[in-house]
Amino acid sequence: MLAEKIAAASLQPIKTLPPILHAPPITPSTKTHALTEQKQNRGCLQPPMAKEKKSKRQLKRERQQEKKSAVSLCPELAKTGNVDSCPYKNNCRFNHDLEAFKAQKPEDLEGECPFVDGEGSCCPYGLACRFYGTHKGNDGVRNGKKQRSEINGLSKDVQKLLWKNKMKFLKADSVLKSLGLMGPGKSKVKKVDEEEVEKVVDANDSHGTNENGCGDGGNESAGKLDCTAEELAGDDVDGALTDEVRPQKKAKAAVEGNGCSGEEVNGSGIPEKDIEINCPLETEPELVTDKLEVIADIVETDGSLKLHPREKKLIDFRGKLFLAPLTTVGNLPFRRVCKTLGADVTCGEMAMCTNLLQGQASEWALLRRHSSEDLFGVQICGAYPDTVTRTAELIDQECTVDFIDINMGCPIDIVVNKGAGSSLLTKPMRMKSIIEATSGTVEKPITVKVRTGYFEGKNRIDSLIVDIGKWGASAVTIHGRSRQQRYSKLADWDYIYQCARKSPDSLQVLGNGDVFSFVDWNKHRSDCPELSSCMIARGALIKPWIFTEIKEQRHWDISSGERLNILKDYVRSGLEHWGSDTKGVETTRHFLLEWLSYTYRYVPVGLLDVIPQRLNWRPPSYYGRDDLETLMASDSAADWIRISEMLLGKVPDSFTFAPKHKSNAYDRAENG
Repeated sequence: MLAEKIAAASLQPIKTLPPILHAPPITPSTKTHALTEQKQNRGCLQPPMAKEKKSKRQLKRERQQEKKSAVSLCPELAKTGNVDSCPYKNNCRFNHDLEAFKAQKPEDLEGECPFVDGEGSCCPYGLACRFYGTHKGNDGVRNGKKQRSEINGLSKDVQKLLWKNKMKFLKADSVLKSLGLMGPGKSKVKKVDEEEVEKVVDANDSHGTNENGCGDGGNESAGKLDCTAEELAGDDVDGALTDEVRPQKKAKAAVEGNGCSGEEVNGSGIPEKDIEINCPLETEPELVTDKLEVIADIVETDGSLKLHPREKKLIDFRGKLFLAPLTTVGNLPFRRVCKTLGADVTCGEMAMCTNLLQGQASEWALLRRHSSEDLFGVQICGAYPDTVTRTAELIDQECTVDFIDINMGCPIDIVVNKGAGSSLLTKPMRMKSIIEATSGTVEKPITVKVRTGYFEGKNRIDSLIVDIGKWGASAVTIHGRSRQQRYSKLADWDYIYQCARKSPDSLQVLGNGDVFSFVDWNKHRSDCPELSSCMIARGALIKPWIFTEIKEQRHWDISSGERLNILKDYVRSGLEHWGSDTKGVETTRHFLLEWLSYTYRYVPVGLLDVIPQRLNWRPPSYYGRDDLETLMASDSAADWIRISEMLLGKVPDSFTFAPKHKSNAYDRAENG
């Protein structure tokens, strides 16, 4: 029997092995893939969800439908409470169903409206305000106004010109041409004969056109929150309001011959020369080209017209506490908190030059300045001299800033791949072109922020530090890491000292990296007296009271209640900046959660065995001295949301949050 079974089994066909047994040999990449699969099976890492990318037409249709829904009440109706107050009537893009809006509106939040005070001012959001119950007089709807404390808004006239690519940068283009950075193929306008150039010069002299051909700069105004502003601005991330008067729209000028009359057009109050420069739709392109060539020739022949770097208004950074420009978290409300706690110099978030030149409202919102920021600068990032120079001229005309910082050290891939940020460290001649052209265009001080180099172990700023001063920069900030390091390892302060000692007297050098206490500040200043100051970045994110500690030369054992009061100040500033309606509340919540993803890393001084805490420490989980302190030390996004609910009420249904940067809480399953 056994022999028969063996013989029968031998006659059966051999089954093929399952594919898993035919796997290729294990390599490091396959090991990593296997470990990733194991983590996913344990629930430690959530695989990324593939989202269907929507077209621009779909996104626009969704925005239009949202504005027509009951959630989006007409701003004019919200302010006045009268359905007939909207000038667009049935053609308005927003909802006019007041009862439907009240039915879906969430409950009011606790506290006072940030826009209402005892001086007769009222909330510009009216019925849409989440603090509507605290409004007094006429059921919370009044016609009073509160003076805005923010400036550097983008005017609608300038934004339209940027949208249509009709903005002229005569001063920037003349400097670029004088430096040989503007090739013959880059100009879109046609050249004319020498006889036409002479006619233009005579016409300019008769009309009293100024030498640089620029119109009146510094026109700072933003649209009010009404239907017209919403239609023109679209989706503005900033969402801030202003009570300044919007400049009148420029009237069309009739072009006669080679120029226009110098009188006011259609009673608009705008001189002809301003219309000719700022509104090229009504101006012949040959005139602009001729002016550009004439200005360039004057600058080339008469060197006395060029502003020498020594003649610029310089800023003394020595000994000043400098808050670094911080993407996402370094917004205006956060800078207000840092100013209250002792910061001397503040700088806006990094703004991309191409986005600014396209008139993107969300990018221009990064340039806003609060009245408390007495020494304020903006940081721009670009890859080419023409974009950076034109952006600097535009900012110089439209904004009120004390200095302009050029980012040449950003390590983010999306920036580096476009040739900007730290990619410029590999192209010193392009660095020279950008700094020379920008410093020759604007009279404000130009500062530069760099890293030690692109690759780790191949530092190169020490060989460029003298040239950076000659190119026209007033100050340079050196982050003591390479682009390859990003934010890992410790900053190389010895190399920063070496660069500071090599720098010329006219160039101020600031150090950046791992400053987390007044002990670090004192050490860097004493080890290298040639160092003007230190820029504080992540240290201010984790504990913004570091500025108080440096000024008072003490370790502040701050309590959880004091930390909560700082968060309350931030929330109030956020509601003033982003708005007190539902959209503004949720925007404030989002940026608050982004900030909390840093603050949990702080360990109270009273719990430390070794003082001070170092920035590169990753302390284990611990219990605080009270429940609130324990909650603030949690690395879970769910606990951060609980803190936000203490300040901004309950989160909406299906609310999720993941920090923009990579942190410990990002990989936890409970964070979604």
